[in-house]
Amino acid sequence: MAPVPKTMSGILIEETGGVEVLKWKTDLPVPELKEGEVLVRNEFVGVNFIDTYFRTGLYKSPLPLVTGKEAAGVVVATPASSSLKEGTRVAYVADHAYAEFTAVPADRVAPIPDGLTTETAAAALLQGLTALTFVRETAELAPPYHPANQLGISKGPWVLVHAAAGGTGSLLAQILMIHGAKVIGTAGGKEKCEVARHNGAQWVIDSKSEDVVARVKEITGGKGVDVIFDGVGKATFESDMEMVARKGTVAVFGNASGPVPPVDILRLGAKNVKLMRPVLFAYIATTEERTAYTKELFDLLLTGKVRIKIHEVYPLKDVGRAHTDLEGRKTTGKLLLKV
Repeated sequence: MAPVPKTMSGILIEETGGVEVLKWKTDLPVPELKEGEVLVRNEFVGVNFIDTYFRTGLYKSPLPLVTGKEAAGVVVATPASSSLKEGTRVAYVADHAYAEFTAVPADRVAPIPDGLTTETAAAALLQGLTALTFVRETAELAPPYHPANQLGISKGPWVLVHAAAGGTGSLLAQILMIHGAKVIGTAGGKEKCEVARHNGAQWVIDSKSEDVVARVKEITGGKGVDVIFDGVGKATFESDMEMVARKGTVAVFGNASGPVPPVDILRLGAKNVKLMRPVLFAYIATTEERTAYTKELFDLLLTGKVRIKIHEVYPLKDVGRAHTDLEGRKTTGKLLLKV
């Protein structure tokens, strides 16, 4: 392989703020490997809402910062003790991905199986693991996968997915469906509603033109939904509390419209509601958890049970445009950066 250079291109954040703080640099130092790390030459980097939270300062991090939480590429340097070989295609969920090279703990690197493209692996890993762990751990739905009946309607729990045409929402809808849930998706506008329906939502509500709460009560016969997955946050939380069924779960996992204000815990008692703020990284904290869930996700992709829709692949230096599109709710599917 070509020798590893001393400097690299990447995106540096020196102060928090709008997309203008995402600075394209061509003279960043290539990371030096620490014990147990491998060096990955990134080919595709995933863009996620969490990246915008670090950019704006909603989530705190020391500055200057190279952000980004997932990528896929090729291993170019390893410690002598590593079983990974140079030239291995890998994907990872780890920090500092908005760059040409990233030093990644070896136990966080997943070899990409034959039959899966590097682009798909980069697009699927973080949001796919998020969706899979949330279905299993938060909604407590277990395998084996349950095929829907001939009408496409299961006997499982009612589950609502907000923004079911987006990256995480589309994967949640697909994985919930193959686990036997009755999936209701919300999306903004006719085009996004069609995407949500294609992703496996058996019922789709247009959040721009329909009363979501009234439609959910109509669809569920007044029962409400057993689980709500909400990556929107502030704008949808009050509706969530109305729509959730008795003994149901509201899982707020994102802040696309802003963080949910403080909640009076006594509100939960009226219906014995479980309020959760699940985070992927606490579900894959051990090597065993990461390995098992990653293998399962890759199997779902290879067998076609789960599909990835890529909205657009942006050049790395155009990351500001990608953030603008994501925050402006202009996207359906996954956003990638080409390094």
